[in-house]
Formats: sequence, structure tokens, C-alpha cells
Amino acid sequence: MIAVSAASGALGRLVIDRLRARAEVVAVVRDPVRAPAGVPVRRGDYDDPASLRAAFEGVERLLLISSPELQTPRRIAQHLAAVTAAADAGVGGIAFTSFLGADTAATGLTEAYHATEQAILATGLPYTFLRHPFYSDAFLPRVTGGELMSSTAGRGLNTAFRSDLAEAAANVLESRAHLGRAYDFTGPLWSHPEVAEALGVAYREVPDTGPGPMSWINGRIRAGELERQTPDLEAVLGRPAETVVSRLVAGSVHDA
Repeated sequence: MIAVSAASGALGRLVIDRLRARAEVVAVVRDPVRAPAGVPVRRGDYDDPASLRAAFEGVERLLLISSPELQTPRRIAQHLAAVTAAADAGVGGIAFTSFLGADTAATGLTEAYHATEQAILATGLPYTFLRHPFYSDAFLPRVTGGELMSSTAGRGLNTAFRSDLAEAAANVLESRAHLGRAYDFTGPLWSHPEVAEALGVAYREVPDTGPGPMSWINGRIRAGELERQTPDLEAVLGRPAETVVSRLVAGSVHDA
């Protein structure tokens, strides 16, 4: 049996959708009312270790989806509670949705992911680390006033669509061949000028509007920190990952 934690979130629902016809899967959620339909549901709250222990009972493979909690100390505590519960329940293996750089950086954005990876390793349980990039879904550019604007200096982004990352997770959960592996997932590199050209609109570089998460991310993009590429996502998918340009060309990103 495969369990997917945080299964009521966007990623969890996509993984459940891909597994429900291929394997015995159970959704572990904080609020059963919000659970995906069509699969067994168990209550498992990252802030309630006892509920996690019960939810993971009899589970052969667990997909531990990272908590949406923004406060790092609390997120670490939640993750460690889930890892301890999995070990106590005798889970056969853990796949964890980590983040790129978690293997080398123990502070800042990757601190909680690094701590969780280390905790999983300390249990001695079979594991697979799925280190995600930023989601393309959150970065899709829009055309405004007949032009596309960004503050990225034309540098590349290695984002990946949540749907591809969910399919990769489902593939990993179905095969023991992925145990003991750490995958650094990156999507096909793209840039805002490239998107503008594909859409046939003008591109304009604009300054950051001020402090905040997006301004911080734009700074990383301008520094080239999101241009890293690996073959891992394509290899686990068994096909090329979806590109941002193809998604946008197929849809509509122009203003009304």
C-alpha cells in the first residue's frame, strides 16, 4: 500500500490521480472533508504525531509531501514528526518532496528540506529524495498591454510543472528501483524573452517593484542561480518534461 501525505493539496491530488488506477493508494490528510475522492482516507495532521503514526500503519511506501508551513522552525518540527511516525509505524520506504540544493545548503530556503533529508537518512529506512525546482505553474508570464515584462535580465529558469513532478513521484512510488536515490529535478530551461518571441509580442525589462518574495526570486534568476540543468526529471518520466513555451502557446496569456 502507498500513502500520500498532504494529499488534499494540489500536488498530492495530482499524485493520487496518477496512482489510483495503478496501485493501492491511501490519502493522508489533515481534514478528511477535503480529501480527494475515490480512494481510502486516513487522518494525518503534521501537528499531531499520534495521528501520523496511525495513518502510516501498514504502509509499504510513503510519499512525504513537504508542509506548506512558511515558518521554518515549525515546518522542520512537522517534517520530523512525520519522519518519526513513519519509522515507528515500520513504513517500508519514504519518498520525500525536497528542494534543489537541500543536499548542500542547510540554511535559508533549503533549511527545512536539508533537516528532513538528514532525519530520513538517520532512520535507516529506504528513501528517495525528489528535489523539486520552483513550479512553472506559479511563474507563467502574462502579456499586458501587448507586451511581456519581467525583472529577470533575460536569464533562464529551470522551473517544472506540478503535473510532471506528480507523475515523476507516482513513477518513483511504483518501483523499488528508485530506492536509495536522490533526484535533482529541473524542467526545460526557458526565459521571458524566449516566451515573448514565441507569442509574437514585445519584451520589456522592468525594475523590481520592491522588497518581497518575488523580488528575492528575481534576484536569484538574474544571478543565474535557476539555470542549473539535470537529466533526472526526463529520466524518471521516461519522456521530455513539458515546456513553459508549449503550455503558453497552447493556452491564452494575453490580457482581455
